[in-house]
Amino acid sequence: MPPQPPGVEVATDHAPLLERFFDLEVREERYVIDDIEGHIPDFVRGSYYVNGPARFRRGEQRYGHWLDGDGMVAALHFDAGVGGRGLVMEWVQRFVRSHKWMAEEEAGEALFRTFGTSFAGDRLVRGIALASPINVSAYHFADQLLAFGEQGLPFALDPRSLETVGEHTFGRRLNAISPFSAHPNFDPLSGEMHNFGVSFSARSPLIHFYRFNAQGELLERRRRPLERPVSIHDFALAPRHLVVYASPHVLDMEALSAADATLMQALTWRPELGSQLLLEPRNGEGEMLRLEIGNGYCLHLIGCFEAQGRLMVDLVELTQPVYDQYEVPQLFADVRPAQPVRYVIDTEAERVVERRIIADSRMCDFPAIDPRFVGRDYGDFWVLALSASGQSGRKFFDQLVRFDWHHESVGSAWTAPKFCYLGGEPVMVPDPAKRRGGVVICQHFDAQEQRSSILLFDALDLAKGPLARLRLRHPIPPGFHASFHPGTGPS
Repeated sequence: MPPQPPGVEVATDHAPLLERFFDLEVREERYVIDDIEGHIPDFVRGSYYVNGPARFRRGEQRYGHWLDGDGMVAALHFDAGVGGRGLVMEWVQRFVRSHKWMAEEEAGEALFRTFGTSFAGDRLVRGIALASPINVSAYHFADQLLAFGEQGLPFALDPRSLETVGEHTFGRRLNAISPFSAHPNFDPLSGEMHNFGVSFSARSPLIHFYRFNAQGELLERRRRPLERPVSIHDFALAPRHLVVYASPHVLDMEALSAADATLMQALTWRPELGSQLLLEPRNGEGEMLRLEIGNGYCLHLIGCFEAQGRLMVDLVELTQPVYDQYEVPQLFADVRPAQPVRYVIDTEAERVVERRIIADSRMCDFPAIDPRFVGRDYGDFWVLALSASGQSGRKFFDQLVRFDWHHESVGSAWTAPKFCYLGGEPVMVPDPAKRRGGVVICQHFDAQEQRSSILLFDALDLAKGPLARLRLRHPIPPGFHASFHPGTGPS
């Protein structure tokens, strides 16, 4: 590095070799994992799924943002061996055959503008929208695996082979212009799936709410007006409400339609407009409640439940949006603080009565809870975090942390060794023999050895390190959201 002028601060690289994580030549493959270290508990049977951007170059065009890459879904099937003895672990990974992927594969070059990258001659869908790379999440629902992208219909995949079945229209009840987010929520009692989507319009923006039965049939669709066309990524399912954090991250549709403008450039942070919690009644009766909550930003909610006549809304709150920190490969160079926050709401009085935080200096994201506690007081939750939070310079997720709401503290944490990074939302697989506890699954990448593994941790004692390490044959890039479906049988 050349000498710097006096007084110029040189940012430290807290993520050496991170560029290797985003420059992998990823292949589609299917094999049985045979390089295993440690012990896998008997209750871990089923399929772990993770979706994320897996290719950051198309022909001569290189993508410059983490959200831009082609979506690839991977599955790790934990199967009982012959006669129920032993354990067979099969790894599968395939690109989602989205409309974008198919067109560009045939052309042999990039055709469509992406979230953070534009280029000469790029296209928008209908002149106003991005072609989704289907690269955000994957959930098993109604006997299919659904892979989701932002603001478009999911694609159905075979849950075992991950072969693409096609765009999923829910029995033709929805179509290509139906807004549909990548963050569905599932009611553990009824098996119903809820989701939302935003119709962006300068004059009459709307938020849509959907409800599907356990067989995948659309039961209900509601539309509510929004005050402005804001970017909303996630929502939460409470016993009597659907909960949305609406940050003042406003989309300028005219700016997006201009030549060379990316979606990231068309989004403007307007903190003076304020943030709101939107509470939509699950039974559809009455109006959507709108509560002013300052001017923070939320990408992901953690969970919601009711206690002592109050609605508890838990989320990860930042001071401003984080998407500008996703530029590849200089990720999180100037990332903002992020803290677990609990809003205590008196729904009868229609007001926030308390705001609690778990005081911690780490920037964290991708929260997950024990799935048995959806809509209930859950206590524990798990996140990925940055050990170099608050310091200038490139960094990436290298910590797995358990927070504890009952004590409003950090429960336990594990930090990856130098040159190693974590990816994919941590997934908690509960131990059915215990009321609390299980294992947490997450993705690990050793940038020095260019080797990927899947790690399993004791959910309540992360600090003692992985219970098991499953080494993959070839490295994979960092995923976004992950899920676990119990009991998938062998092929």
